[in-house]
Amino acid sequence: SHEQRCMSTAADTPPQVPQPQMPPPQMSVRTAAAWALVSQYTSFAIQFLTSVVLARWFITPAELGLFSIAFAAVTIVAFLQDFGVTRYVNGERDLTPEKLHMAFTVSVAFAWGIAILTILSAKPIALFYGDPRLLPITLVIACSYLAVPLAIVPQATCQRRMDYKSNTMIEVGSSIANAATAVTLAVLGYGALALAWGAFAQQAARLVVSQWRAGLMLPWPLRVQGAAPVLKLGGTNSVLATCYSITGRAPELVIGRLIDNTAVGLFTRASGLALQLRLLVAGAVTGVFYPAFRQVRDSGQPLGPPYLRVVAAYTGVTWPAMAGIAVLSEPLVNLLYGPKWLAAAPLLGWVALSQLCYVSLPLNGDLPLLLDRMKGLIHRNIVETVMSVLLIALTAPFGLIWVAISRFAHGLFWVMIYAPFMRGMLDFRWRDLFQIYARSLLATLAAVGPLLASYVFWHGPAETGFGQAASMVSAGIALWLATLWAIGHPLFAEVTAMLGEILAALPLRRKTPLPR
Repeated sequence: SHEQRCMSTAADTPPQVPQPQMPPPQMSVRTAAAWALVSQYTSFAIQFLTSVVLARWFITPAELGLFSIAFAAVTIVAFLQDFGVTRYVNGERDLTPEKLHMAFTVSVAFAWGIAILTILSAKPIALFYGDPRLLPITLVIACSYLAVPLAIVPQATCQRRMDYKSNTMIEVGSSIANAATAVTLAVLGYGALALAWGAFAQQAARLVVSQWRAGLMLPWPLRVQGAAPVLKLGGTNSVLATCYSITGRAPELVIGRLIDNTAVGLFTRASGLALQLRLLVAGAVTGVFYPAFRQVRDSGQPLGPPYLRVVAAYTGVTWPAMAGIAVLSEPLVNLLYGPKWLAAAPLLGWVALSQLCYVSLPLNGDLPLLLDRMKGLIHRNIVETVMSVLLIALTAPFGLIWVAISRFAHGLFWVMIYAPFMRGMLDFRWRDLFQIYARSLLATLAAVGPLLASYVFWHGPAETGFGQAASMVSAGIALWLATLWAIGHPLFAEVTAMLGEILAALPLRRKTPLPR
């Protein structure tokens, strides 16, 4: 894009905005990751318990399907709201107050435009699916995105200075607002609309808490001078966000059109649970690694070795967890959500297995932007998005189970196109990557071994109760840790080092001796 020459309304007197702060010296990557994990675990616990309560007593698969169609239709456009501003704030080498203010202006202008577009699309969405109940649900979800723009830059500045304590407060606060609103309205009988108002409350809370933690940041007076880098990154990010959104939301939209709302609800329950559990295990630290890799890049050090350590951390944790979810899918769905959701169990198994593929090459969408390899990233995103939609369209007429299998097939294709790209960009050796994969695979087999054995010698999946599942999962975790130590997996050292930093930060020692 060409350089913008517009002058701001206060060009002679630059607006005063908060200075971007440098990361606190005591906040290491491991400590930031620990805070991110606290955020992820707490938010997950709130969302998970809420989903169980709603699914068991208040929300049917058809109602969840109705909400999911509206949410997918809105977010397929609303995901564009960030416009790459978060990545710009976290990745810019010299983030001056003027650049920060300009990014805020661009963010608000673009994001409010997208929010208005989603509001105007509510009626066409309801007409397309032939269900007037979609109109109020879609309108509430769309209106929630009016609050998003004023939270993007404040939260991004917290991430840049690696203030993950504030980030934790933002994520947990918004999760509490969502849960409290959704459960209250569901109890009152609002059905799918209760979920929509929960989404609205979540965005409103994110705005309030992020502004509080950032010290009340506003984009006025508007400033667009020097916006070319943001616009260039925003154009790339918009293409990527569109691809990610289509890939993530196409199943609900296609299933809703070709099958029915109940089928959408079942698939959403399966895919949502798998994604929640994956984010619980590894998703929280993704935001920590981006600014950390920016620091490595700026120092001129090679990126291959630290990237392989990240791969080891992701696969060492997430592969066993997702394989365990796949093996435990039937008893898990039955114990959590009840018999009316059992049709989601085989779907959960296949979707969980697909997550093994998607975490095998972490940061595939972040590092190319950081290293100016956007063209290659866009090409691959377009190709894998087309493949994703094509697989769903071909398999949906044969039933839900085939749609779930198509997710695993897409995951394998995803690895095939991204592995050479990441290797060429980061310059690591295939042998080193495959050694990490082999060790993580051994740890995965050790983790699920007790559960598989219990199906043979105790009860099968259909009869597995809480006692059997809990004891076998505990045995699997112990065997997983022992295997990590025995095979010298890099994750074992990272886990012990992180625990050491957390313990060192706790006030376990008295600062003054006791009087005699």
